[in-house]
Amino acid sequence: MEKILLQIAAELKVRPAQVNAAVTLLDGGATVPFIARYRKEATDGLDDIQLRELESRLSYLRELESRRAAVLKSIEEQGKLTPELRAAIEAAPTKQELEDLYLPYKVKRRTKGMIAREAGLEPLADALFADPTLDPRAQADAFVAAYAGGAQALAEAGFADALAVLDGVRDLLSERWAEDATLVKGLREWLWDEGLFKSRLMDGKDENHPDVAKFRDYFDYDEPIHRVPSHRALAVFRGRTQEILDAKLVLAEDVVPGQPGLAEGRIAIHLRWSHANRPGDALIRKCVAWTWKVKLSLSLERDLFTRLREDAEGVAIKVFSENLRDLLLAAPAGKRVVMGLDPGIRTGVKVAVVSDTGKVLDTSTVYPHEPRRDWEGSLHTLAKLCATHGVNLIAIGNGTASRETDKLAADLIKRLQQIAPDTQIDKVVVSEAGASVYSASEFASKELPDLDVSLRGAVSIARRLQDPLAELVKIDPKSIGVGQYQHDVNQGELARTLGTVVEDCVNSVGVDLNTASAPLLSRVSGLSGTVAASIVRWRDANGAFRNRKQLLDVAGLGPKTFEQAAGFLRIRGGDNPLDLTGVHPETYPVVEQMIATTGRPVAELMGRSDVLKTLKPELYATGKFGAITVKDILVELEKPGRDPRPDFKVARFNDGVEDIKDLSEGMVLEGTVSNVAQFGAFVDLGVHQDGLVHVSQLSNKFVTDAREVVKTGDIVKVRVLEVDLARKRISLTMKLDAPAPAKGASRADNSYRPAAKGERSAPPSRAAASPAAGGAMAAAFAKLQGKR
Repeated sequence: MEKILLQIAAELKVRPAQVNAAVTLLDGGATVPFIARYRKEATDGLDDIQLRELESRLSYLRELESRRAAVLKSIEEQGKLTPELRAAIEAAPTKQELEDLYLPYKVKRRTKGMIAREAGLEPLADALFADPTLDPRAQADAFVAAYAGGAQALAEAGFADALAVLDGVRDLLSERWAEDATLVKGLREWLWDEGLFKSRLMDGKDENHPDVAKFRDYFDYDEPIHRVPSHRALAVFRGRTQEILDAKLVLAEDVVPGQPGLAEGRIAIHLRWSHANRPGDALIRKCVAWTWKVKLSLSLERDLFTRLREDAEGVAIKVFSENLRDLLLAAPAGKRVVMGLDPGIRTGVKVAVVSDTGKVLDTSTVYPHEPRRDWEGSLHTLAKLCATHGVNLIAIGNGTASRETDKLAADLIKRLQQIAPDTQIDKVVVSEAGASVYSASEFASKELPDLDVSLRGAVSIARRLQDPLAELVKIDPKSIGVGQYQHDVNQGELARTLGTVVEDCVNSVGVDLNTASAPLLSRVSGLSGTVAASIVRWRDANGAFRNRKQLLDVAGLGPKTFEQAAGFLRIRGGDNPLDLTGVHPETYPVVEQMIATTGRPVAELMGRSDVLKTLKPELYATGKFGAITVKDILVELEKPGRDPRPDFKVARFNDGVEDIKDLSEGMVLEGTVSNVAQFGAFVDLGVHQDGLVHVSQLSNKFVTDAREVVKTGDIVKVRVLEVDLARKRISLTMKLDAPAPAKGASRADNSYRPAAKGERSAPPSRAAASPAAGGAMAAAFAKLQGKR
């Protein structure tokens, strides 16, 4: 364990004592949000990002040590554990290198090399390799003639003549070399540095078929494997899975028949052998070639493809998690009466009005579009609902007919303002990703038992505008639509990572104990789904919680759970004003000391920055709670119940711009960032098709990752660089004062020209077109978000 602690400390660039404290807390059942927020003294200020990395590395290294112990035990039981091998195994830093060392000793099915060894060919093989001046055929003939069991026994073993014996020598030597951990590691790293990731269209595929054409940029593509970005790697792997693309790892070399390749040369160098036209050199060369072509080339390709996929998935999952974080922490509209519109054509537009607390006030269905085209009737119904319930915000789902429904909402607002000029109603197009999943969920049927499934989606759309976090936690994070290729990555790791994002977001904002749903409560530090349900049942039976201490009356919620959860749960208008803040109940005595010092009740301390700034944290520090904790308490008291999320704003779409055909080059528009990837940001302009701001167009300074400049939900101003109606591509720039690039420049920036026959391709740009980026990428993201 000490070894693990020291390694993590070195990786995180922190002291071992900090790591030890964090590990002790984690092993004791503490959650990352709790440790990051309320145990800063213990860890000396490790933040949630460091703690998440620590938690992940701790799991990996513990698994590595467990596997290391099993490997040592297995080899020792075989009687083959030498001091040198033990030292190498104990020093192996990764699971991959550990398995390389274990490979020769792993119990496996009988191989040709094993059969040759069992037949006694190993001394002959060693002699022929050690002394290439020996004639292999003569030595093999002598071996057959002198075989102790006789020719018949040798034939039964599979070696009837000298040629078969030499084949056995080849199998034995090539198998031995292929299990040389040093050789394998060296070849693997060399191939990662020098290999090309190559794909081509599989034979027999119609390149004009829609399912095939979207991979057009990968029909003849290659790129150094270590430079392949996440989105291109996942695109090729998807095409390979769908049996559209054939992917291989190749070397940039001119293959000459009969001549050794680069890989074979490296094997020969490792073996310290070179061809000198000695009698045995032809056999050794054959063994070297067999080692590469039969034993290593495919296995190393598989290893490196796994590495590429894992790296690509890691980058993609990181992007997905950051997009999810932005969605969850988007600005809440707050306590406003909202009308949710779930657009549809033949099935009508589903309507739900919710109160400022999220209670369903009314529902309806209107049919402004085909086939009924009851535009006036729809406006009448919606206007009546607005007047009856005092609607001041309209949320429009971004699915089928969203643009047409947005126009309906615009006409509604104009009509209401004609009747009452002072009317203030905003309309916002919101992502409806996951709304249908929620509608059909067990929780929705319990929460809205009297509503038809189709109307529940409109309720969800309205509520997610009021409080995105509270509503989106009811949906599986993978169903929210947080990025491209999310179904191509490791689903277990994706679920784990997105789950931690939800947990971190919920606990950073805090939860109203008296209004939160069970799904929201279940994301609070220390609370399981069962305990969350118990809290709701207690609340239904006993009324609102008056103070945090009452949590201990909830069935299944003991002192340990209370410790983990209490600080993240808020009570408005309760017995103790501190219950509204992020001050943990365990530190209430510290606040009582402040009350005694200032002579002011807690209600007069809260929000009084002038008074709080006069208090010296060191005077209130104790052995358990030091100055760091006291400073946090003062911050909480200064802004009690503060919401870390930004203020709610609405993007103003340009009048008359309702379709991609309405766009023209040079037009300046306002839009909402709908998704972010490393290579750029997608912006919803209200035209049914997101535009792409390539990373090079985000700022006048160099940007490597789009998230350095924007995040999902940001309202930005952009200028149209190019509109490609045929490919439904909109190229945008946020550099409003920069001169427009030359015609076609933006397209070149966002696309990749595959190499011509016999030509080495240059590395594609970061926003390669088709399914990875460019024109089709915007369509892919739009589809991902439910736009059609």
